[in-house]
Amino acid sequence: MFDKLQSVEARFEEIGQKLMNPDIMSDQEQYKKLMKEHKQLLPLVEKFQEYCATKESADEAKGLLDAGGLDKDFKELVQEEYDESKNKLEALANELKLLLLPKDPNDDRNVIIEIRGGAGGDEAALFAATLTRMYSMYAESKHWKIERINSNETELGGYKEVSFMIEGEGAFSRFKYESGVHRVQRVPDTETQGRIHTSTVTVAVLAEAEEVELEINPADLQIDTFRASGAGGQHINKTDSAIRITHFPSGLVVECQDERSQHKNKDKAMKVLRSRLLEQMVEAQNESIASDRRAQVGTGDRSERIRTYNYPQGRITDHRIGLTLYKIDQILNGDMDELIDSIITYYRAEMLKSESED
Repeated sequence: MFDKLQSVEARFEEIGQKLMNPDIMSDQEQYKKLMKEHKQLLPLVEKFQEYCATKESADEAKGLLDAGGLDKDFKELVQEEYDESKNKLEALANELKLLLLPKDPNDDRNVIIEIRGGAGGDEAALFAATLTRMYSMYAESKHWKIERINSNETELGGYKEVSFMIEGEGAFSRFKYESGVHRVQRVPDTETQGRIHTSTVTVAVLAEAEEVELEINPADLQIDTFRASGAGGQHINKTDSAIRITHFPSGLVVECQDERSQHKNKDKAMKVLRSRLLEQMVEAQNESIASDRRAQVGTGDRSERIRTYNYPQGRITDHRIGLTLYKIDQILNGDMDELIDSIITYYRAEMLKSESED
């Protein structure tokens, strides 16, 4: 591990020197690439330097203790310093192991979130709207941009399905564990006898694919236009501006009708298509790599029930990690960091276990 850390530190210093080179500073593309790598290596290098400084303190204290001849009070002080440094070294070594884990190449990307009402009819559609609001408020708290792609509203203000993009550095790293079935247990407004109903909503989180990654042959596409539909009222589109794109090789069909402009709808639909194709590629790669598959268990299966939102008890339970939080109102209002951090910590520990087994 320490050989690897020393080579990382050397690379970090090498990049620092290159960034001061006028030729590189004038090459925007190369400069930006090096700055990104420098930023990614910084937390690891800082932690390694902290480890080295702590080890130096521990070695000095041990040297004094081994040499002997210390008076009682000074010896106690040195022993205390040695014990503290030793405990800190153990904690820092664990942190370094986590920082050395393979980074998900998609973590810094924007995300496309697709939410669909499942079992429960109107109640499921209303909860789809609740989750849309929760994710939007969380994104706003991070100062990320939210852009609606497509939506199919119900008369009661819910969504049969809705998709939107969240743009911001690290967006995928925070949202990627939301894929799966979300279950809600509550008493609907329309329920006269106070009975608790159970409904489900399916969430899919896609990393936005860049155009250069996926070459899509125009001959593989069928692009249809149609009139946008809605729950009614003044916002129904009067022109054929909605777009439906069918990708023949994969069988994927994408619709976008949220913009008044046919061109904008087509652009958004192509972004979704690329992201879904990228997801298929990643899934195929993971299937062929056992360690990757073990690390991703339970994180992307849309048929898996991942979380329950129980309104009467005021709790949210994430079934993958066995975590229950009695703060449903705060979380549904976008205060998701505690929940997301707990999930990330759990899966990092699982990856660490997989690495040590391999």
